Amino acid sequence: MRYEGPIYRPPSEADSLLIQATVGCPHNKCTFCMVYKDGVPFKIRSTAEIKADLDEARALYGDRVRTLFLPAGNTIAMPTAALAEICRYSRRLFPRLARITVYGSAQYIHQKGLERLRQLAAAGLSRVHVGLESGDDEILRRLCKGSTRDVQIAAGQMLREAGVEVSEYVILGIGGQERSETHAQATAEAINAIQPHFLRLRTFVPKIKTPLLAEVLAGRLQMLSPHGVIRETMALLAGITVPTVVTSDHYTNYVAVAGHLPEDKDKMLQVLQAALECPESDFRPFFIGTQ
Repeated sequence: MRYEGPIYRPPSEADSLLIQATVGCPHNKCTFCMVYKDGVPFKIRSTAEIKADLDEARALYGDRVRTLFLPAGNTIAMPTAALAEICRYSRRLFPRLARITVYGSAQYIHQKGLERLRQLAAAGLSRVHVGLESGDDEILRRLCKGSTRDVQIAAGQMLREAGVEVSEYVILGIGGQERSETHAQATAEAINAIQPHFLRLRTFVPKIKTPLLAEVLAGRLQMLSPHGVIRETMALLAGITVPTVVTSDHYTNYVAVAGHLPEDKDKMLQVLQAALECPESDFRPFFIGTQ
């Protein structure tokens, strides 16, 4: 199998076969993201190359492959016909395949529209990992996400209606001290509108080569302390009223809170409340100065 540029996958895809379908990210403007800032141009690999890599994987692993993830940063931006062909080919090669997953930003999902998303679902696309980050339009603007709250909501709803699982990512603390309360409330409202199958929590840590690091160093973005992030998490979870699976599968998080909403909400809030009883010195430093 051939790989080009940075290859990232969600923790939930740790056991998945990784077959690269695209290189880089077509947006590549998010102010918190460092992944493709070294001049990696976006491109779509040829269907023939992708199939050749799938054939090699079949020769190596036989029919044991159960899950497949297709990097890189925004594979949903592939032409629908090409991505559908790859999904169908993968399912023929690996008859035990239970899931095919990609990353997809809301604006590219929204551009696909419901009919083309249904075509992808029919071809075997199972799940899309979407970076919601926040339900607050001002924060989305500052992050240069390229989509608004309304587009984020519409994209998630389209995926659900098309029959594709929605895995939404939220960045705790991304609005800083100034917008923490608004971030929690607006994000809970967006999650309630989308009703994602999964809600995956991440905590903001400023990264090298990103504009947000410069904002932090200049004092224009005041980061939340560990207790501040925990309180924001509690406000977010308290505001969610729809069923979803909450995961905290990332090294940035202070508390690995997880469960099913709504039935596990009280238990998760109790875990977070208990964490507030610990001194902040018990947690990792929230910012060292260079990350």
